[in-house]
Amino acid sequence: MEAGGRRGAHGAPRYSRSDVERRRRLARRGLPLLAGAGVLALAAGLLVGGGPGAAERATATSFATAWAHGDYARMYALLDAPARARASFQAFAAAYRESAATATLRSLLVGKVGGRSGATIPVRLTLRTRVFGTLRETLQLPVSGSGAGMRIAWRPSAAFPGLRPGERLTRQTTLPTRAALLARDGTALASGPDRRSDDPLVSGEIAGTLGPIPADQAASLEALGYPPNAQVGTDGLERVFQTQLAGRPGGTLLAGGRVLAHTQPVAGQLVRTTIDRKLERAAIAALAGRYGGVAALDPRTGEVLALAGVAFSALQPPGSTFKIVTLTGALEAHVARPATTFPVQDAAFLSGVRLENANGEYCGGTLVNAFANSCNSVFAPLGARLGAARLVDVARRFGFNQAPGIPGAQESTIPAASAIGDDLAVGSSAIGQGLVQATTLQMTLVAATIADGGLRPLPTLQVGTPPHLVRVTRPAVAHEVAQMMRAVVAYGTGTAAAIAGAQVAGKTGTAELASTVPPDTASGDRQDQSQQSQPPPPRTDAWFVAFAPAPRPRIAVGVLFPEAGAGGDVAAPAARGVLAAALQHGAGE
Repeated sequence: MEAGGRRGAHGAPRYSRSDVERRRRLARRGLPLLAGAGVLALAAGLLVGGGPGAAERATATSFATAWAHGDYARMYALLDAPARARASFQAFAAAYRESAATATLRSLLVGKVGGRSGATIPVRLTLRTRVFGTLRETLQLPVSGSGAGMRIAWRPSAAFPGLRPGERLTRQTTLPTRAALLARDGTALASGPDRRSDDPLVSGEIAGTLGPIPADQAASLEALGYPPNAQVGTDGLERVFQTQLAGRPGGTLLAGGRVLAHTQPVAGQLVRTTIDRKLERAAIAALAGRYGGVAALDPRTGEVLALAGVAFSALQPPGSTFKIVTLTGALEAHVARPATTFPVQDAAFLSGVRLENANGEYCGGTLVNAFANSCNSVFAPLGARLGAARLVDVARRFGFNQAPGIPGAQESTIPAASAIGDDLAVGSSAIGQGLVQATTLQMTLVAATIADGGLRPLPTLQVGTPPHLVRVTRPAVAHEVAQMMRAVVAYGTGTAAAIAGAQVAGKTGTAELASTVPPDTASGDRQDQSQQSQPPPPRTDAWFVAFAPAPRPRIAVGVLFPEAGAGGDVAAPAARGVLAAALQHGAGE
């Protein structure tokens, strides 16, 4: 037994109560000392860890982090004087942009920054690329100076990990065989390397062509890894579905002559489009070789069933087809009701200026009758009463001033309310004149919106795309507009679109590119005999939009013939042929 204590049965020392208290007092006295020792130890550790090595790693980390964020200015600020003398900021930034484009770099993550070894600091990087997968490389970052004064002794080989002095980052890429482009029924519109088609007539109209990379797409396609000699879709469906059909390039990433990474091309996905071959043929027949555009779609889903001519690439003033938009706004704002009556006249005055009906004709009566007969003398003042702000708002809801969602499709536009101008300008816009511009596809979507109870379908060209519908107006308002569109075909300007046994709702448009009022020959200069015998060509765009069957619409059609005459005479009969074809064989089902 040792002095000062006793052992129990298990050999553990046992203490008296006084021994325990004495040890507690000693422990309490020692706490400040132990705490002070801990602080000193921590401070010592910080001094050791915060020495020259830590400062140098911090500078290297700052450089790499700025690279990950694309902050080339911050990176350049960390360069030493000789490096900045060798390379301007523009050349420095260009080196990193070029390496990123070559490697198809998507993101860069900074990993462990090691200790300095001679004149370099190793920085572990993870690079995610579009073509070459994920690369994990160590950049040997050249440095000069020491401690907090260390700077980056930059050289071009530091623009990408794995490069050695004098080496350049290059790549060799190839695309897989282009995937097939199919019609709605599964027949080939374009397939194989030679883009063979089962229906050359339809394919020639809608499939589009392949060609060299356009200049405006060169940078974006280079970033995706496309080889410079790639053939890409330049128009039509080949352009719309370029990314899906082309697949993903594969190839080799090289540092000088050394391989850094290699991948195989990934085949594209075949695309089954919404194009109905029978309806596309009907649209082609409706054009009959004339310059114009024809569009047909399912108003319930937005599936585009046919596109012919310049249906989504040509912008023209929509003329009186835009009165669908104006009428919707007027009914929403209670500016007028279907039974509201208006004077029968040949013109109206806005801002002191006479605004005439087409061909100087007289019309008016109820709002229904004025719409059916497309009275400018009613709808221009009605638009002015509605006001620019509300007119532009309802146009925007119908899809104006918004990207159509189809590559290559033009955006239909109406000026901002603040930019339209006085009542005359607002009234002109309300009848689809002024600075309003639209494509055939856009005005077809306007008709489709009314057909589907005020829901605007976003257009799609691929079968299986879930419908996306945007509420434009209340169902009750859409119903009233639809009833008036039926009157257009029943007894108004659109009777040429009537189909026996089917209820068709439509709207004509005759967009004036010059005055359509006959000149006053009594006060005008006499014309020579040759001019009198050969009247000038029409200076109006012919429009017609429609849907059918009116109770449960499943087809909406739009037709435009620029500088071709009146909408009721030229465009309505063409639309009738497309509508009849759709109803006959159940297009879209």
